[in-house]
Amino acid sequence: MGFARKVWRLLVGIKDGLALLFLLLFFGLLFAALSARPNPGVVRDGALLLDIDGVIVEEVAPINPIQALISQTVPVREYASRDLARAIDAAATDDRIKAIALDLSDFLGGGAVHMQEVSGALSRFRAAEKPIYTFGMAYSDDAMLLAANSSEIWVDPMGGIAITGPGGQNLYYAAALDRFNVTANVYKVGTYKSAVEPYTETGMSPEARENLSQLLATLWQEWRAVVSAARPDADIDLVTTDVEGWLAASNNDLAQAALAAGLADRVGTRVEWGERIAELVGEDRWNNDPGNFTATEYDPWLADVNGGLDFGSEGRIGIITIAGEINDSDAGPGTAGAERIARLLDDALNDDLDALVVRVDSPGGTVTGSETIRRAILRHKDAGIPIAVSMGNYAASGGYWVATPGDRIFAEPETLTGSIGVFAVFPSFDELLAEYGVTSDGVRTTGLSGQPDLLGGLTPEVDAVLQGSVENSYARFLGLVSEARGISIQRADELGQGRVWDGGAARQLGLVDQFGDLDAAIAWAAERAELAEGSYERRYLGDNAPQFGSLFAQLMASDGESGDARGHDLAAIFARAEMARMARVLDDVDMLMGSEGVQARCMECAVLPSSSAAFQSRVRSDSWPAMLLRLLGT
Repeated sequence: MGFARKVWRLLVGIKDGLALLFLLLFFGLLFAALSARPNPGVVRDGALLLDIDGVIVEEVAPINPIQALISQTVPVREYASRDLARAIDAAATDDRIKAIALDLSDFLGGGAVHMQEVSGALSRFRAAEKPIYTFGMAYSDDAMLLAANSSEIWVDPMGGIAITGPGGQNLYYAAALDRFNVTANVYKVGTYKSAVEPYTETGMSPEARENLSQLLATLWQEWRAVVSAARPDADIDLVTTDVEGWLAASNNDLAQAALAAGLADRVGTRVEWGERIAELVGEDRWNNDPGNFTATEYDPWLADVNGGLDFGSEGRIGIITIAGEINDSDAGPGTAGAERIARLLDDALNDDLDALVVRVDSPGGTVTGSETIRRAILRHKDAGIPIAVSMGNYAASGGYWVATPGDRIFAEPETLTGSIGVFAVFPSFDELLAEYGVTSDGVRTTGLSGQPDLLGGLTPEVDAVLQGSVENSYARFLGLVSEARGISIQRADELGQGRVWDGGAARQLGLVDQFGDLDAAIAWAAERAELAEGSYERRYLGDNAPQFGSLFAQLMASDGESGDARGHDLAAIFARAEMARMARVLDDVDMLMGSEGVQARCMECAVLPSSSAAFQSRVRSDSWPAMLLRLLGT
């Protein structure tokens, strides 16, 4: 019997070892497949097919394959705006690319600055006398901004165009918190610091309304200017001020109404759109599907473009990206984890960089995380290299905090910046628990013993500590701005108070130095480092992190379909906006309950066009907001 038991244990051990070996082999192969990048060399003469089935962002967040498998959802794809622009610009000068086929059927939008960047690249492609054919089922503001540069805009017979303009309603929870006897203990500095208003007010304060009205007016004016310049015959006033009359004139046929307003050129199916492109570039002889045409898709084209980059070797310019909300973790890319960003910057200290460009696309976050990043940037400044800051959609609150070390700050007219102010918010439930007969008692040696006590209530002493901490953080913020911009503390306070400025106003007020995109900031840094144009390498810090991109989304999709399984008409667009609004509600509650300490965060940045879509695509699949969204079927 003893011998039999030994044999049995040996067989079980062999079985367990083989099972472990198989699992290691399986996950190794899976990791290799997901980490694989598109292989250049499959570029074909014909059209460049840009099927943008997701959101345009500053920095693509990696997909967590385990979380995606658990959630059983196909991740929303993210496209880096700089990659799209580079791909389009390369196509404009490449003889293999005869046209761009722009499919916006599944496009979910992007931030204002990113949209302008991609729109500008499309405009340059048209200027190279190459056509752009765009197709979509339902066009929203962001899709229209891109499509406006087209030679022909096609709309599906079942589709249409709806121009909404920026803006909308915010939700306020003060009455609900009062009803349930939940106390929102708010500590803030800044008359215009409206990030805490949802928890203290039942509506927008006059100061917040004034600030937001000015910001949205600027964004709307910029959008109209770009679309009108690209399509002078488009009647934007008609489709935004007399919607009922506009639709009635076309018997409520939204596709025909789009034609009548000059926002579309042809009504037709995707097959007919493909046949139109095939007239120019030819049919795909390897594809028998209706409406096929010879084309190169985005991923292999971008791989080919990146493979052909010839960087100079005389110098190196490091580019660090701070995208998303700032926190103290190692999170990212796509989230500005201060620990990760500081580590990347410190590692680059050994790379003999000639200059550093800090790309900021963040509405802020924790003060401690912002300060961690700022100190890491200062270590490069102490090394004697020039520092340029390039602002994206927003560089507000903590996003401006990390910009203060810059020798030169660049922004776009659509950039939201400033929001120089801080706050902290803690919920307490003593009144709610007392309603059910739950009380608290104990012994304190000081007024701070056991504090903050969110169940028993906060003492006057902890109120004083928290308010003092917020005021100290604000004073430090003003000091950083004063030193960086060469102004007095009093002037910094006048520009602060939590007020958010658009890029044009910020430039006039001296919070930024000049208009310009990331390329302009890099060019300035190269000039300061005495590097000739084309003689230096652009080194994107952290760009070599593994990315689980579209391949994983394709593996997750059923029946070979990747992307969103929901409808794509105008009703679906409005439904997605409501789901994104629900996601913002959950984010508001998450921020209230999270008690993350002193915050330098910009609430106005949340109303940027399409920022809600980008947020919804990045809700952590393991967070309680994500789980609630799934329970609600969103």
